[in-house]
Amino acid sequence: MTSQTVQISNKVGLHARPASMLVTTAGRYESEIIIKNGSRSAVAKSMISLLALQVKMNDTVTIQADGKDEKKAVAELAALIKSKFGED
Repeated sequence: MTSQTVQISNKVGLHARPASMLVTTAGRYESEIIIKNGSRSAVAKSMISLLALQVKMNDTVTIQADGKDEKKAVAELAALIKSKFGED
């Protein structure tokens, strides 16, 4: 299992557009990918699951992946979050 913790820094947090970008990116990988926010966790390939996390600006999330492409998946998802999803 590979994991990385990143801070959400876009102004409105994880709303529909960035969640959709995460789902699309996660869907490219075979690994099981989970996003954690505090005690809550979500399947990264599920839009509804991600939105239910209610991630806001400055929240810290942990990306966990398990599978043959886990390292690449975590790296790409972390980079996407760090890019503020192209916002700002």
